[in-house]
Amino acid sequence: MSTPDLNLLVTLNAVLAEGSVVRAAQRLHLSPSAMSRALTRVRDTVGDPLLVRAGRGLVPTPRALELRERVDQLLQEAQAVLRPATAPDLRRLVRTFTIRTSEGFVETFGPALVDRVMTAAPGVRLQFVPRHTRDGAGLRDGTVDLETGVVDHEASPELRQLRLFNDRLVAVVRKHHRLSKGRVTPARYASAGHIGVSRRTVDKGWVDEALGLLGLERRVVTTVSGFASAIAMARASDLVATVPERHTAALRAGLSTFAVPVTLPSFTVSMIWHPRMHADPVHAWLRDCVNATAGDRVSQAT
Repeated sequence: MSTPDLNLLVTLNAVLAEGSVVRAAQRLHLSPSAMSRALTRVRDTVGDPLLVRAGRGLVPTPRALELRERVDQLLQEAQAVLRPATAPDLRRLVRTFTIRTSEGFVETFGPALVDRVMTAAPGVRLQFVPRHTRDGAGLRDGTVDLETGVVDHEASPELRQLRLFNDRLVAVVRKHHRLSKGRVTPARYASAGHIGVSRRTVDKGWVDEALGLLGLERRVVTTVSGFASAIAMARASDLVATVPERHTAALRAGLSTFAVPVTLPSFTVSMIWHPRMHADPVHAWLRDCVNATAGDRVSQAT
């Protein structure tokens, strides 16, 4: 079956709206003969005469009456699709965004981000979900709108990203822990009991490699799945958690934080999205909200 000529919708809409071949021709800037030929093609395609003679005028058939509103709506929607996107009316916007991120990001930046979004767009809801994997499947299939995290060589190359801030690892212990007082040397740090974090996103053995260069080795007593769990355990024990500084600012309240006494690399936290969402004005507004809340400077997307 051949694909219908969608240009016939324009002819059909004009004829149904005007109820006259002559007026439809004037509306479309066609000659009456060209309009008659176009109407013949429409009748053949639809399988209905659409307009029939009644005295000196034409009257619509039941099929024409059925199609009139549908065709007009179709053309309006098609024209809207082909127009450039306009700035959204945020006060009337109703939409839910899913943001995949870490507990630390939600704890540190979530309240301010939600407040910023709801102040501008009361009908927008943010749904935060945990970042268990680093693949871009959720962004590609649309189940995730935006993601934050550390981008490395394993990230999908088609994804867009925007740098939010640089971060570094720091050590965290409970108040009155022996490492909360005095100068913390590499040897003192290594001799304490440590909490390991199984996530590979940030700590890729940096601490152990740096200590190894000094002939030291830390004693990892237990391992947890994330930085929030490591901080919670440090709060209730004599163990040391090594976590991202800025990413966990809110989680570390009431604890003693000090610089890890070895040289470690810093890392970059970015927001990530799929290219199909890049030109969406509402999504762009959400990205601006995240950047304004968590970013330490305005950055260029890559």
